[in-house]
Amino acid sequence: MREGQKIYFRGEGDQQPGLEPGDVIIVLQLKYHEKFQRSGDDLVMTHTLSLTEALCGFSLVVKHLDGRDLLVNHPTGQIVKPGTIKGIAGEGMPHYKNPFEKGNLYIKFDVTFPDNHFTSETKLQELESILPPRPQVTLPPLEDLEEVDLQEYDPNERRNDGARGEAYDDDEMPFAGPGVQCTHQ
Repeated sequence: MREGQKIYFRGEGDQQPGLEPGDVIIVLQLKYHEKFQRSGDDLVMTHTLSLTEALCGFSLVVKHLDGRDLLVNHPTGQIVKPGTIKGIAGEGMPHYKNPFEKGNLYIKFDVTFPDNHFTSETKLQELESILPPRPQVTLPPLEDLEEVDLQEYDPNERRNDGARGEAYDDDEMPFAGPGVQCTHQ
C-alpha cells in the first residue's frame, strides 16, 4: 500500500432507516518511524557497528514493526565496510492484496572508529601486524618533495593558516570562477 492510497468500504457509512448508507473511505498516510523508512514494499534501516563488530562479526536483534524480534547474525571473517547495505528477504511490508508476500528489509551499516590514542603504541603495532599491509608509497626525488602536515578540517570555518597566494584572493570569494577574458577583434 502506498502513501495517499484510498481504501473503500462500500455501504459501510452512516446507516439510518430508510436511507442508503454511504461509503467509508480511508486515505493512508505514512507515519514517521525513528528506525525504519519505507521504500515501496521494502523497509530500510541504518545500524551503527563498532569497528570490532565490522571486522570480527556481530549479532544484532531488530525489533520489527509487527513486534517480532529478529536475530541477525553476521559471521566472523566477513567484513562490513561503512555504507554496506545487506538485506533480509521477506521482512519488509506486506504486498497490497497479497499480505503473505512481503518486501525486503535492508540494513545500511555505519561503522564507528575508536577515538585517537585509544590504545598504546605497542598494541597498535600488534594490530598492524595482523591487518593487511599498508600500501607502499613511492617518493619522488627529494628536491621535488615538500612535507606538509594533515590537520582537522571544518568546512564551516574558513582558515588561511599557512595558505599561499593571498595576492590572488578575490575579495574573500573562494572559487569565484574565471577571471579576465580575452576580447574578440
